[in-house]
Amino acid sequence: MRLKILPIVGVFLLLSSLVKAQFLMDMIDTTTELGKGMISLYHKYDAVRFSGYIQPQFQYAQAKGIESYAGGNFADHVNNRFMLRRGRFRLDYQHYNKDNMPVVQFAFQFDGTEKGVFIRDFFGRLFENRWDIFSITTGMFARPFGYEINLSSSDRETPERGRMTQILMKTERDLGAMVTFEPRRANHPLRFLRLDAGFFNGQGLTATADFDSHKDLIARLSVKPQQLNAANWRLSGSISCLYGGMEQFTNNIYRINSGGNFKVDSAMSNIGRIAPRHYYGADMQLKIPNGSKRGYTELRGEYIRGVQTATAGTTETPAAIPMIGTQNAPLYIRNFDGAYFYFLQNLGNPQDLLVLKYDWYDPNRDVKGKQIGDPDAGLSKADIRYDTFGAGYVHYFNANTKVMLFYDWVRNEATSLEGYTADVKDNVFTCRIQYRF
Repeated sequence: MRLKILPIVGVFLLLSSLVKAQFLMDMIDTTTELGKGMISLYHKYDAVRFSGYIQPQFQYAQAKGIESYAGGNFADHVNNRFMLRRGRFRLDYQHYNKDNMPVVQFAFQFDGTEKGVFIRDFFGRLFENRWDIFSITTGMFARPFGYEINLSSSDRETPERGRMTQILMKTERDLGAMVTFEPRRANHPLRFLRLDAGFFNGQGLTATADFDSHKDLIARLSVKPQQLNAANWRLSGSISCLYGGMEQFTNNIYRINSGGNFKVDSAMSNIGRIAPRHYYGADMQLKIPNGSKRGYTELRGEYIRGVQTATAGTTETPAAIPMIGTQNAPLYIRNFDGAYFYFLQNLGNPQDLLVLKYDWYDPNRDVKGKQIGDPDAGLSKADIRYDTFGAGYVHYFNANTKVMLFYDWVRNEATSLEGYTADVKDNVFTCRIQYRF
């Protein structure tokens, strides 16, 4: 019986495929931009877009087994490696009304590497069409904070985001709901502004579930690129705020005292209170054209400071209730700051780009240098300041392919802590090719 059914099933599948193929051919439209490719399918009031990219790369580290924010730590006996840094596939669906205004959007994005397959975006967005100024986004998407977090890894001119961003907002995304104010009509007086504000779980994608009822409020007010003069210089920027925290499941809360030492507050009333995660940032971008067909000079900068709650050994936002064995781990509250600065210069044409970057992250602004490692201070490697200087070259072969050569000089402050009394040898060279559609 099974053998008799198979030919019938085969014919049905063939006819179904032909019908679908003809339908797709009737509405297919392929679009391409510099450094960006996309396949789009249109049918009446609906649009489906497929995009993606892969980033195979080779890296060489200054020493074996280093800890690194240039794509992850190196294995104990390894100082060079081939790896697939990112392998992204994204699908976007958008429905329009009869006036060609967006009504609803759905998007999902997956990241596949040699380490496995992970969800990166999974959200829906609903647009209001009466005033064309509001939208609501719910699901899993990038936090609306700062510039670098929201700049796609496929567009960024450096291999990775800064150390501070990776620690405080690992994977950049979170689960939540956000309202956006963004006038879309050309004659609206506030068309140059965008405001995103929403509530998020707070733990990001590293968490399997929300472990407390407290939510983070995140907001960003941005000014879109504005022309400054007849030479078409363009300036943009934003201010951002994250006002959140995590529930304290322990009574042991450590804070820095006036002497630069961690001191514990063990009051039982600490349990159930909210330990702060408060970030405040500002960013700015200036883009200067170099002349017809010669590219641009671009300057970018962003500064963030605030209060972070984590544990003794790391300032990374906890993905679960911190534990030591079967006991709740004590929490450590630190004042931090950090920044990054970019200088981008096309080398006589849009295809060749020089990249210079400097960033720093000081996880504990109240302590410096030799204080760290003092046995009475309670400080650890999590309190060490890092400065990173990066230089690189990017060549765009075409709209879909580019190569990146980049070197990171990583400098930690000298401390009294064993292994960190001088600069650790953890510089990294990266050679990456990106393929994009």
